[in-house]
Amino acid sequence: MHCLVLLCVLVTASVTWSHPQRPLLSSKMINFINKANTTWTAKQNFHSVDISYLKALCGTILNGPKLPEVVHDTEGIQLPDSFDPRQQWPNCPTIQQIRDQGSCGSCWAFGAAEAISDRVCIHSGGKISVEISAEDLLSCCDECGMGCNGGFPSAAWEFWGKKGLVTGGLYNSKVGCRPYTIAPCEHHVNGTRPPCQGEGDTPKCEEQCINGYPLPYPKDKHFGRRTYSVPSQQEQIMTELYKNGPVEAAFTVYEDFLLYKTGVYQHVTGDVLGGHAIKILGWGEENGTPYWLAANSWNSDWGDKGFFKIKRGNDECGIESEVVAGIPHN
Repeated sequence: MHCLVLLCVLVTASVTWSHPQRPLLSSKMINFINKANTTWTAKQNFHSVDISYLKALCGTILNGPKLPEVVHDTEGIQLPDSFDPRQQWPNCPTIQQIRDQGSCGSCWAFGAAEAISDRVCIHSGGKISVEISAEDLLSCCDECGMGCNGGFPSAAWEFWGKKGLVTGGLYNSKVGCRPYTIAPCEHHVNGTRPPCQGEGDTPKCEEQCINGYPLPYPKDKHFGRRTYSVPSQQEQIMTELYKNGPVEAAFTVYEDFLLYKTGVYQHVTGDVLGGHAIKILGWGEENGTPYWLAANSWNSDWGDKGFFKIKRGNDECGIESEVVAGIPHN
């Protein structure tokens, strides 16, 4: 899959020189990262997985079409040193949720569906708590890109505004109108899920709800009132998070990101794998390093129970360059 790549700000020359002898996911790469004594710790997240699967996870086409920018007036706004929406809006359970995209490059749809779910709840004052369907977005948005082969986050939000999205929970959950139909796969050697392999087929766009769901498909739709991109300055992104809730962001994934366990991620070593979209929730500082708090969609086995922190303020791996959001029609 062809992905346009944003250049990542390198950490230091000493840490990022060539690495001919550190294969992807190897203990050599893990040891190199941990010995570099940077701001994060590496550990094995994936064991018996196909390399094609890892590349397929990065299903976001970077530098795509842009939504109109909304600029916040940040004068007079007192932003806290740290912000976690899981504590700010405890009655919105989707903010704490980690999803699993399975063997499909659907991260562009997941980042959008997750942040939209959160915002529907936040902007209704906690009265409407739903899981917006990643399946509906993945399968029915033709203009978003190529389904499991990659898509554009901005187009995903635009689709929500124009066509609306139904509800739908995790695989096999029977929650909502259209739950996700691609099974989670096994990152680890011994596990109950099938092994992770390459790209799966994009599900068909079925404009009907599962059997037993009380509403017909058209009546279950949730719409965005307006959708927009957020300027790449950190104060703008922080203000957006603080006022309106989580956003979707896209960035360049390098091989070392697959090994993230704890701390504040910044690129240390490894080649580019592709573009990836995630949900940014909040921010903070750890041992003097500013970070964004983000949720990945590689299940809760990965990283810090599915979450990660990434360096804030220097557009690390392009994380601040493609932030998109919207306001629901509640």
